[in-house]
Amino acid sequence: MVVGMAALLAVLPAAAQYVGKVAKTDKDTPELRSIAVVEWTGDLSDPKAIRLVPVSVLDGGALQDGGIYLARPEPLAVAPEVEYQLEEDGKPTGLFDIKNAGQQFGSWVGLGSWKPMPSAPRKPTAKELTKTRLDDEDTQSDTPVLHRKHHADDPSSGSSGSASSGSGSDSGAGTAPSDPDRPVLHKKSDSESKSPSTDNSGSGSGDSASSSSSDPDRPTLHKSKKAEAAAEPAVESVSGDTDPDRPRLKRGKSSADAVEVAPTLVGFPPDLQQAVAVSDAKSRPAHPWDYSWATADDEPKMQAKMEDLARGALGLNPPSAAPAPRRTATARKSTKPAPTPPPPAPLEGEEFRVFELSYGSGATLVLSAHTGGTPAQQKFVTLIAQPDLYGNLLVLKKNVTDGAHLDDKPRMRLVDAVDAMADNRGELLFELRGNTQRQFALYRVLRGQAEQLFVTGGGQFGSSSSE
Repeated sequence: MVVGMAALLAVLPAAAQYVGKVAKTDKDTPELRSIAVVEWTGDLSDPKAIRLVPVSVLDGGALQDGGIYLARPEPLAVAPEVEYQLEEDGKPTGLFDIKNAGQQFGSWVGLGSWKPMPSAPRKPTAKELTKTRLDDEDTQSDTPVLHRKHHADDPSSGSSGSASSGSGSDSGAGTAPSDPDRPVLHKKSDSESKSPSTDNSGSGSGDSASSSSSDPDRPTLHKSKKAEAAAEPAVESVSGDTDPDRPRLKRGKSSADAVEVAPTLVGFPPDLQQAVAVSDAKSRPAHPWDYSWATADDEPKMQAKMEDLARGALGLNPPSAAPAPRRTATARKSTKPAPTPPPPAPLEGEEFRVFELSYGSGATLVLSAHTGGTPAQQKFVTLIAQPDLYGNLLVLKKNVTDGAHLDDKPRMRLVDAVDAMADNRGELLFELRGNTQRQFALYRVLRGQAEQLFVTGGGQFGSSSSE
């Protein structure tokens, strides 16, 4: 017994070192899910130029950098034959198929083509459903059914009706003559048409031609060999060369033929447009991020408040007026109206979006704008805010920068909301753009805070871009 226990204890450490797969993978573990940004110019249905920029890949519940994840040499997110679904506010708008990948300014991009979403199958009409049901009942029932007899003059019978009248030809399809001695016209076969004519009574040219075609002594015309040689191109004359060592020129195959789609979009043109794209092995239902306001007047009121906050951040609000002097008796008698306040300063490039990032959550407002002037003089602002129960705005994130410091504090440009974690909760996808570089960042809005969930490129660029 002691020897047996000792042997069992000796086996236990060896069994603990087994490196095989013991536990089963949780079926709820999400599959690979890739998030990217499609950029194009022109109309999306027929873009002038288009490309896909990878952002993140969800693997085992963790977000990986889509620009370097499993690069062999191109990353997995831009491998050929990967298909992405374009979304706007969580609703699918089209598909993007990657054909090949390349590098632009040291970053990988996917090259391919856009195509519309496949249309849903047409639903049968009520009349078609009724006809199908009656046909099924007719086929499966044993009850005798009376059918209308097809007559010869019925257009659906395939006969012209002349056979029944006796005055027309008997060329009706599928009808045989009732009189067996009645002559029937048949199409002359090829063998009969090539046989020599035995009728010598005719003197027409057709008979002479048929008889002469079978004459073996009749001369025939052939193309002259000299004419054939003159008509052939000079390059074909080497086909008869028997010298095996003679060098031959052959059309080469260009190395560019392996590239199915060439890059057409380089840099950041002024008319550049962006959309979020998702590639997932699982089929998930669409999750729209639109927020429904209680009344139609709530949205313009909230937008006006966001614009006022943006003007204050950009320094566009006029300075507060000095306190009015004490009115005297003479001033009380004056009927001069008070001066009209100046209109608010305009905001250039304003973009205002409202999202419901999870079912039943409140509104999340995002506003981006900038001032006028030259690019170096412009100031940029992006605000993320939520209204409280009293209609006041709580600013969760504020990004303010100017054209002279974009590489230190890049501007935040909203792309869209997207479910990057596959948990039915939307994240805000921003582009952090500087003068010479850029990144993409995902922000999660939760419990009155907007925290950076993920950023491409290591997170060094734009780490101090927000307040």
